[in-house]
This record gives sequence, structure tokens and C-alpha cells, in this order.
Amino acid sequence: MKKILGLVLLSLIATSSVALANSSLIVVFPQPNYQTSAEKIFFIGTAPPDGEVLINGKSINRSQSGHFSPSFPLQLGENIFTVRHKNQTIQIKVTRLSTQPVLPKGLAFAQGSLTPTVDIARLRGELICFSAIAPLNANVSVNLAHQTVALVPQPQQVQLPSNLAALTGQNQPTPQSIARKYAGCTTFQQPDTNVLSLIYGNNIISGAVVPDANQEIDLGQPQFKLTLNGKTITQPGTGKIVILSPAQLPVAEVTVDAGVARTGPSTDYSRLTPLPKGTQAAVTGREGEWLRLDYGAWINSKETRLLPGAVPPRSIIRSVGYRRLPGVTEMVFPLQFPVPANVEQGDKTFTLTLYNTTAQTDIIRLDDDPVISRLDWQQVAPGQVEYTFNLKKAQQWGYQLRYEGTTLVLALRHPPAIKNRRQQPLSGIKIVLDPGHGGKESGATGPTGYLEKDVNLTVSKLLRENLEQLGATVVMTRDSDKDVSLPERQAIISQEKPAIALSIHYNSLPDNGDAENTKGVGMFWYHPQAHNLAVFMHNYLVKKLNRPSYGVFWNNLALTRPAAAPSVLLELGFMSNPDEFEWVTNPQEQKKLAKALAKGLVEWFQNPS
Repeated sequence: MKKILGLVLLSLIATSSVALANSSLIVVFPQPNYQTSAEKIFFIGTAPPDGEVLINGKSINRSQSGHFSPSFPLQLGENIFTVRHKNQTIQIKVTRLSTQPVLPKGLAFAQGSLTPTVDIARLRGELICFSAIAPLNANVSVNLAHQTVALVPQPQQVQLPSNLAALTGQNQPTPQSIARKYAGCTTFQQPDTNVLSLIYGNNIISGAVVPDANQEIDLGQPQFKLTLNGKTITQPGTGKIVILSPAQLPVAEVTVDAGVARTGPSTDYSRLTPLPKGTQAAVTGREGEWLRLDYGAWINSKETRLLPGAVPPRSIIRSVGYRRLPGVTEMVFPLQFPVPANVEQGDKTFTLTLYNTTAQTDIIRLDDDPVISRLDWQQVAPGQVEYTFNLKKAQQWGYQLRYEGTTLVLALRHPPAIKNRRQQPLSGIKIVLDPGHGGKESGATGPTGYLEKDVNLTVSKLLRENLEQLGATVVMTRDSDKDVSLPERQAIISQEKPAIALSIHYNSLPDNGDAENTKGVGMFWYHPQAHNLAVFMHNYLVKKLNRPSYGVFWNNLALTRPAAAPSVLLELGFMSNPDEFEWVTNPQEQKKLAKALAKGLVEWFQNPS
């Protein structure tokens, strides 16, 4: 499968197979001098079925054709593995890296442990927190704007695994190392006495005179101080701290087609509803290159521009427009400013929330519509209006949000027109098939070196043939071994507006997965409109083909995110499992799989909700 969330998984090492020249013993993963932070590693490879394969002297299990993928524990640092089959030998070094900060020796802070690490800006009254890793029994503090904030030892915390741990069922927190973390927080207030106050706990320390209350205040860089055994060092932080003026908040405008709004200031944080190009909002915080918008979401400053002299956008809304076009209903929201919006799909509901907006609505037109049965609205909070579309059917077929000037247009797609034809039950249905990877992106690798990108394309072509015989119009994101970027694939779905979009993949695991025993069909969806399709196709393939179940996952992937149509990513088996790999590469089984997929889609379209 693809590298989920952009992290380094098995799929990126597809072309790094390790083998002796003219040897029949092959190890495709891990490659020599491989580095990982996982506690164990699996080996993927093959050798002729006769004789044993030994790894560090231990005989390993193999499939009927001789494929293998055993796991071995890793110690911190270098691990040497010797793989043998008869008189053939491959040696591989795997280095396990520590995920914990290195404790300092003597009078020093741990390298890179001082936070904040980037420039930050906050509103008055918000917490500003500092932390550092220092030796046990040290005295640690921060000096900021001539004031001192004590940093105190923190209790042991747990470490959360990455999101990828959900793929292996090992997503429980683990205790952190013995690294000594010191932390403390402060707030900056604007008291009536026009005095700068830094508050830590219940102690108020007053000092420097504040500039004009309507000006932004630059507090400079924090200075960290460490005292141990009578000796003291100071070290500046790497970021400066600014207090924003609520009367002079900058205004940002989204400059890309779909600005990526997030729950926090980095790509580690979850995505929210994308902001259409032109959206404007006041900036209430900064952290490095990330901006916090006034409705709470964060966005990368590279996707915005600042509007000099603009005041924080606030809008009223009166009437809501309605227009029915071929295949789509458009609801039109005339606004004074292009404000942030959020979408939530439920069972037979579609909810649109407008922020920084106050309703003056008395009239809304809504005819007897193919999709919408009723529209309700309410002012749920000051500056927050919620529109709830009650739908006639549970299955939703896609939506798009765009700004035309300051007017927000929401397009809700109608159900596809399914013609009752026995011989061609998918007549009139357009389907986008996305064969995963291609070109330089090879995807996962099987024990023989067979690449995921190739089997993806093979099965997609077989599926296209079956679907076209059933009357469907099929659009492929690629029909040869070529590079197609993720944005290009997304754009094809948005432009083609198919009834559904399917991304065809085969699976692998993170380094610490159990490749020898993990197998089965998996489905990945993101928007609720794709959930029913994902569950149905998963259950259909498991039953009709008697395949193991890997599961159904909500997953924020590039090819599940398109909202213009129900979009599902299919993981049709594990390249990393020795036994399943034999099924994956069997031409007859590939044809059976493509036929089952097509028949499953026919059944789903007959009763999609």
C-alpha cells in the first residue's frame, strides 16, 4: 500500500532489494544499513523451497513457494543479521534509533529540548508555556521581559504512539523515559495600572512599563537558566515571543484552492474542512510558519496572504439562494466577507457552519428537491450560524464548496441515474479507478521483488474491463507505469465528478508489524458518504472470495479525502505476507478478484443506502 500519512514505511524501499549476484536467495527488506525506531523488524524475501533459510542461525517459516517474512527484536544501536540458504549468505545491518531525548551530562540542557522552539504570538491572557530537559535536582527558570518564571520537575508522562500504530493494533501509550522534564507557564495581562505582569501560579510579579495597549508587544527571546551544584549557565531560546493587540489583529486570506485547516500548528495535527480560496479570518496566534485563525483552526502561512489594514471580517447573512442544475443542487449564501466554513455529514443530514456570521434571515427558498427534504438553521453562538440540510436518502453523493466573490456556494450532487438494464446494470454510471503508485513511486514490495504499482495496474485494468462490460464509464488516473501525483489524482476525481472513486492498492506494514501473520482485505474511507461503500465492499470480498478480513478504517488519506464523490481506498491483500503474496500474484486469482469487485459494485448500486 502507499506510505500512509507520508511516514517512512516499507513501500519506499521497493527498489532496494538485497541479493547476491546470480543468487536465488533474495531479501527485499530491510536494505543494508537500514534505520528505524521500531522495537522489532521483519524480513521479506524468498529462496528456493528446498533447504532451510536461517537468520542468525534460527530456522524460519516459509510459504509453499519459499517466501518468508519473520520478525526479530532490535536492541538500541546496531543489529547485525546474517541470512543463509545453503551456501548463500546475505548480511544486513539494522540500526535502532532512540525516540527519547539524550540526557545531558553535567551542567547542560538536553540538545533541542528548550521550548518554544519557534517564534510564537499569543493574545493577552493566554498561557505561554516553557519546558526544558535538564539533569536531576537542577534549578531551572526562564527570564522573559525582565521577569522570572520557575520551571519545575514534571511527573512521568506517557508517550503516545503514532497514528500508524492503529494499523498493527499496538496503539497503547507507553511510559516515557527517565528524562527529567522541567516546565512552567505564564500569562501576559494588561492591568489597569498599565504595568506588565507575568503571572505564574498565584504569584504576580510586576515590572516593566507596557507600551500603548493597542500595540503588539515584542517580549523578545526567553533566557533559560540552569543551576546545579552551585554552578549556573544560561541559554537563549530559539524563538521570540510576541503578544498580539486585540485591536490590531492581522487578517489572512486563503490563496490556494483548498486551504488545509488543522487542529494545531503542524502537519501532525488533524485536518478540518478545507477552507475555499478567498476565505478571510483574523489571525489570533502564530507559531513558526503556522497561523491560528479566529475560529480556532490553524493554517500554514504559505497558503495565505495578509491583507494590510483589513479589519477582522464579520458578516451578516439574510436570504439563502437556491438553484437546481443538471445533476446538482446549489445553495447560495450571500455574505459581506468570505468567512470560514465547516462541513459535517451525518445520517440523512448535511450541516454547514459559518463562522464570524450573524443571521438576519427571514426567507429561504427551497423547492421539492431531488436531494434535500428541508433546510433548518439556527444561530448556535454569537457569530456562528448553522445550516442543517435534512436529506431524502442516507447515501450522499458528494459536495463542493467554493467562493464566488464573497458569496459561498455549496453544491450537493444528485444520485446517479441508474438505468434498469439486465445486461448492463451499470449503464450511465461513471467510475474513477486509481491504480495506486506508478513511475518512481513503486509502492510495497513482495518477497520476490514484485512491485505493488504493477499489480495495482494489472488488477485495475481487469476491473475496468469488467465494469465496461456492465455498462459503466471508467476513467483511469493512469493506464501505464507513469508518475501521477496525489494532487493530480485528486483533481481527476474533482473534475470528472464520478458516481464513486476507487483507489486500488495492496498492503504492507510499519516496521514493527507482524508481517508473517497479518493478511486480508482492508478498506479505508474518510467522508461519511463513503462509509457504506467501504463496509459493503469489504464484507462482499471477504465472503465471496473467502479472504481474511484486515478491517475497515477511517483514514485521512489523499485518495479518501476527495469530497466530490464517495471515495474509497481498497487494500486488496498484503504484499508482505508470504502466503497471501502467492494469492496476490496468481493471474487466475486476479481475474476472480476483478470480477468479484465488479459484481459487488453492481449489488451496491442497486441499494446504496
